[in-house]
Amino acid sequence: MSYGPRYRLNFKRRRLGLTDYRLRLKLLLSGKPRLVLRRSNRYIYAQLVFSQRSDKTFTSVSSKELTRFGYPAGLTSAPACYLTGLLMAKRVLKLGFKEAILDMGLIHHVAKSNLYAFVKGCRDGGLEIPCSEEVLPEEFRISGGHIAEYAKLLKANNQEKYAKQFSQFISANVQPENLVDVFNEVKRKIMSEGEK
Repeated sequence: MSYGPRYRLNFKRRRLGLTDYRLRLKLLLSGKPRLVLRRSNRYIYAQLVFSQRSDKTFTSVSSKELTRFGYPAGLTSAPACYLTGLLMAKRVLKLGFKEAILDMGLIHHVAKSNLYAFVKGCRDGGLEIPCSEEVLPEEFRISGGHIAEYAKLLKANNQEKYAKQFSQFISANVQPENLVDVFNEVKRKIMSEGEK
């Protein structure tokens, strides 16, 4: 480490690994509103932010809101991310915005991941987000078919593990094998709410 007069520290948020300033500058120079997407261990959060002299947040959504529509658990799963994106698109379109660019911050970009299920939900809801079709997950994963298949397999082979793995679904009186039907029902409710 240098200590001379020419040594200059990076910004604190860059040193801590919290902000990639080069990427942020590219997003700001586009002049479009940013769809800021963040995740925690329990929820997915998104905001529509427009930057001129400072950031202004127009609307936000959390996957926690899906419980209001009847989605029981697993609020960071692919179906929950898709439904959260659909809900976000409906809110953004009501405000008059038709396009946005995705700002995932320092989240690693993994093709066909749950976070791209959020993007697909936004696009299906009518919001234009530039994104390659190759990174979006398949319909089977988005609707929760993979979770339902795993639940059926686990229920047939290991009841104890099934009860532990899907305890939140069971306590909400939802059979995880029927997750695709629950997904379709919640999707219908979100779409009908957007029409009001």
